[in-house]
Amino acid sequence: MNELWTKRLPPLCAALGGMLLAGMVAACFGLERAGGNDCVFIIVTLLALAALAAALVWFEIRDMDWVMVLLLPIGAAMLVRVLCLDYASGDYNSFLRHWYEFFKRNGGFSAIAGSVGDYNVPYLYFIAAISYLGVPDLYLYKLFSILWDVLTAWGCLRLVRSLVRERQGSIAPLSAFAAALLLPTVVLNGALWGQCDAIYGALCVHASALVLEGRNKTSVALMGMAFAFKLQAIFVLPLWGVLWLAGKVKFRELWVFPLTYLIVILPAVIMGKPVGDILGIYFTQMGEYSRLVLNAPSVYQFIPYGIELDENLASKLGILAAGVLVLILLALGFWLRERLERDVIMTMAVVLCAGVPFFLPHMHERYFFLADIFTLCWACANVRRIPAAVLACGASLASYCVYLRLKYNFVLTLGEMRFVMPLEALAMLAALIFALCVLTGQLREDTKEEKA
Repeated sequence: MNELWTKRLPPLCAALGGMLLAGMVAACFGLERAGGNDCVFIIVTLLALAALAAALVWFEIRDMDWVMVLLLPIGAAMLVRVLCLDYASGDYNSFLRHWYEFFKRNGGFSAIAGSVGDYNVPYLYFIAAISYLGVPDLYLYKLFSILWDVLTAWGCLRLVRSLVRERQGSIAPLSAFAAALLLPTVVLNGALWGQCDAIYGALCVHASALVLEGRNKTSVALMGMAFAFKLQAIFVLPLWGVLWLAGKVKFRELWVFPLTYLIVILPAVIMGKPVGDILGIYFTQMGEYSRLVLNAPSVYQFIPYGIELDENLASKLGILAAGVLVLILLALGFWLRERLERDVIMTMAVVLCAGVPFFLPHMHERYFFLADIFTLCWACANVRRIPAAVLACGASLASYCVYLRLKYNFVLTLGEMRFVMPLEALAMLAALIFALCVLTGQLREDTKEEKA
């Protein structure tokens, strides 16, 4: 019976996946902003991305039965994304649309030297490129993010495979691939919201997988690219400092990071963009928002809404707390050194991705994207970590809803004090505490083994 079911499952999933892809094609013809040629472009692109997803699975596992099984989540992922394409967020209407129009009016790549947007130059290269196309820019932004959704899922497969390499035949890597494609915050971030956090997210996940495989230079290069796209890559970047102190990454290999960054920004410099503008973009971003928190499930949600306080002091305390967390992990890397195992490294990555943005001020809800992805991979590699993934991803999803609905999910009133996002912050704090408890347990086991 089991053997019969095993034989029937792949073609059944493939057939269902094909039906979902057919539904995706039909849904494309109902897009509000798309003409006939636009629909064809979008359909071909999404089918190509579905084929790419299947090809990446085949490349990694070389098992056609599993490729057929995964056609079901791939088809579902593409269909749900098409249903999101027409939504134009406030960020698109206020920023992305105007940046596209700037490049359109000023000659595409010729406009790179101009002052536009608050994203670093790699994303500006993309906007310049799509300005030559006739397809509505809203769809082009989102299709680019969907490409990186696929690459993020691939990275999750590789990272989990690196964590469970001793467990032959484990379906954990394939589960991570499917789950990452369908993770609500991943879907909403790119296909609905039009954001691009999947770019640096994918690069960070692939970099983590590579460093666990001992391919350090390529790993550091990908982190350089991630940082070039988005400042938020620094949330997990201290992990490479931990690995350097543990002797698992050589100091000479770390020089690949700034070299990669310079290579990425070099075309913009050649096209006339001032170096100062490029290097200063992240300092501009850090000073862009004065509010302590912007719908993020962070420690600042425990401060009653509207209360008067010294926000400058609160910011400094949060930065100090994040810094102390990073220093503790660096010290642990130096202490453990050669005893630093893959499972401990992954736990440290989760602590960084959840802990650093939890304490830092001026965080947006999207800045927990790495926490979502890394806790997901952590849970797929070890089902006992599922609570952390549920808490972190649930907190992020609820925070997304606050922005997308322009309404708080739950407001807690205690006397005259109001807390506008207490549950979201509690859930993220619980995920962080869970990861810290796991890390403490791992360190105890290491200490016992060392004494033995």
